[in-house]
Amino acid sequence: MGLRKIFCGLTPPSLGDNTASIDRLAKQIKRKTGEWPLVSLGDTGAFAALIRHADHKVTATLASGPSGPVIVALEAGDTSGVNPAPGLARRAGMLPASLWGEEGLGVALDLGSTHLAAALVDLPTGEELARGNILNPQTGIAADILGRIQKAADPEVHKELCGSLRRRAGGLIARLCSKAGREAGLITGLCAAGNTTMTHFFLGLDVQSICREPYIPVVNRPAPFFARELGFELAPGAVAWCLPNVGSYFGGDLVGGIVAAGLHERQDPAILVDVGTNAEVVVGNRDWLLACAGAAGPALEGGVARMGVLAQPGAIEGVSIDPATFEPSLKIIPDAEGSRPRPLGLCGSGVLQLLAQMYLTRVMDMRGRIVLTGHPRVVETDEGLGYVVASAQEAQGEPVVINEVEIDILLRSKAAMYTILRTVLLQVGMEFEDLSAFYVAGAFGNVIDPPTAITLGMLPDLPPERFIGLGNSSLAGCKELLLNPGARDQVETVTDRLTYLELNVNQELMNRFSAARFIPHTDHTRFPSVPVFHT
Repeated sequence: MGLRKIFCGLTPPSLGDNTASIDRLAKQIKRKTGEWPLVSLGDTGAFAALIRHADHKVTATLASGPSGPVIVALEAGDTSGVNPAPGLARRAGMLPASLWGEEGLGVALDLGSTHLAAALVDLPTGEELARGNILNPQTGIAADILGRIQKAADPEVHKELCGSLRRRAGGLIARLCSKAGREAGLITGLCAAGNTTMTHFFLGLDVQSICREPYIPVVNRPAPFFARELGFELAPGAVAWCLPNVGSYFGGDLVGGIVAAGLHERQDPAILVDVGTNAEVVVGNRDWLLACAGAAGPALEGGVARMGVLAQPGAIEGVSIDPATFEPSLKIIPDAEGSRPRPLGLCGSGVLQLLAQMYLTRVMDMRGRIVLTGHPRVVETDEGLGYVVASAQEAQGEPVVINEVEIDILLRSKAAMYTILRTVLLQVGMEFEDLSAFYVAGAFGNVIDPPTAITLGMLPDLPPERFIGLGNSSLAGCKELLLNPGARDQVETVTDRLTYLELNVNQELMNRFSAARFIPHTDHTRFPSVPVFHT
């Protein structure tokens, strides 16, 4: 294998160009050689740190690897006139020759910030053998991503965040194998996806630069690697690959969603929405893709209302209110034995249905103010009037009550969601009616009821058949790529095609947000199917 050196004077990152450190280097090398170079997992973190410390002036040593050029060494400054060290060429063999083949088993892994989900598939037949999910152990250190990044500034905490994540993922894989009656040693491929921070934790990379201006990840396109490098005891030579990220706030989980929806192959424009901690949106077709992300998710995960809970036994997942008596009927997630426990709190779908029902039965007005008076379900709280969904006698001790302050926060969250959607479409000169399909992914996609979301003005008033729930699209995209490893190039083409829209806070955006804070909207012509109640 021949070696060659290339000096790269890289443009420093900025808010206008927040390309990841390794990708910044790879892009310049591709411009000079015509080929995108790979970096082994073991070198990725060290090379990114060197790029920053060398003021973005480095010399890369390239060797011919099994699937393209590999950066086998990186030096500060211009050392292109110095012969490379002997033996470096052998380091190109640290990368696998290709992705998994067509034999054995494969694992699709979704690196969710709250839960990990995985599917075990038979590669020759495409049959899904087992599926499951488990709590992300990092939640015990910090509930949210930003908190984990802050704590990871301590090297020992960073090590534990990375290690516990891999161990828990390994345990989930073992559980699926046991459920399917198969051996982990038969797994030849692992395809994983998560947001940018979760991907970095999984790969053991530094996360500090992700949340600091100009928000530069270590890498957006990690190269395939041998699964044993992360401690997974799978088949000898088993290959793992993490789907590429687009930026600090648009991760491989969304790229997986694009693949699962086939958005990049559609002739007519469609939209994909994935709501978790953030609302992430992609609109486009086979010719173009525009993406953005914004804060709109916590309320939809049950994280804003005081009585909000994750979906679990005892969580209220559905609510209907009798328009004559104003008494609620509750749909509660059963326990493992199928029994109906007493209500514990409201999960995301329950919160949305409750708000829609309170509006439709005139318990509250379009501003979110409770207008029903003289009813035992309406009580005074420290944060305005509240509606009692379940009394202390009906619930597991503490009553389930939603008050006006919480309602206002929830309406702000739904307004942010609608504003993000409308802003993205306005950027490309489209209206909601121009969309051929509206894909809804993530936990939001599992629980959302389009008529409920339309009533609240969270989703546009489109025919029901245009809404397509994808469930865990990140997992679905990984599964599809397991069964079609040749699609890796297609995924990277999709990543190249994506244009990321930064949602700058300006007066026009704030005007749209303010108009969307009412139910369903101040402009009722946008929601012709929703009844209008004049106050």
